[in-house]
Amino acid sequence: MTVPMPMQEIITGNFAPFRWVISPPNPIRVVDWNIDRGLHLQGIVNFLKDMNADVLILQEVDINARRTHGLNIAEEIARKLQMNYAFGREFEELTQGSEASPAYHGQATLSRWSISSPRVIRFRRQSNFWRPHWFLPRVQLFQERLGGRIALVAEINVAGCKLVTYNLHLESRANDELRVSQMDEVLSDSARYGPQCMLVVGGDLNLDVSKHSAAMTLARAGFRDALGATPNPTTPPRRLFEPGRQIDWAFVRGPIQTDGGQVHRRVHASDHYPVSFNLIQPGASQLSIWCHTP
Repeated sequence: MTVPMPMQEIITGNFAPFRWVISPPNPIRVVDWNIDRGLHLQGIVNFLKDMNADVLILQEVDINARRTHGLNIAEEIARKLQMNYAFGREFEELTQGSEASPAYHGQATLSRWSISSPRVIRFRRQSNFWRPHWFLPRVQLFQERLGGRIALVAEINVAGCKLVTYNLHLESRANDELRVSQMDEVLSDSARYGPQCMLVVGGDLNLDVSKHSAAMTLARAGFRDALGATPNPTTPPRRLFEPGRQIDWAFVRGPIQTDGGQVHRRVHASDHYPVSFNLIQPGASQLSIWCHTP
């Protein structure tokens, strides 16, 4: 049985084997993916195993939900891939658990390296679309929830190099103005890290950044698109003649470069396609990069 946890509590687990390293890997491979609760867990694990990534940024991750057989999906993936993980709770899923055995839903960041200081930014502005209403029956169709959208922040120690990841899931049931306000909270928080810190902001933004002023906001904050400028849908088509939506994004800041950005459109283990890219640290074999927070 999953133990109830306060809204801000984070679950962690360490399954990566200890290893001696002299310098960080170069490149560092990152996968960013909304895994649709983990409904097709074996397909998700198979793809991630083939990718052999160093860091995973996952959204829509279940813990103890009926639809995913009561599993801690983040821990299942971490065990099978021998990685460490941090899970931040976004919602309590009221139709997926019980008072005695609640079900949760949120974001998980996994790494082959140690994860420290995980924390949650619970956005100040929320749509309230998901909250329970007395006139709605408590059935799965209405997805009644307690909680709200978050960013999960984690610091990853990659052999002496600190990599900070912001794992986002912006609101789907609102307008772009609300989503941009949630993004602004993340960018404001990222200002605490100095210019020598490696930062990744990624996730399901429910927003086509390329067609919005959010692109300029990210650029002013020093972030660059990790996947390249070529438009590429990150969800399958939902209607005839619709190409899909480009709503999953990743951005980087700091003394790193990116290459190999890809949307894996042949993977059908979720209602989103996984995206991947490489982080390249110039001179990483000779220099360890550290960042400090105030």
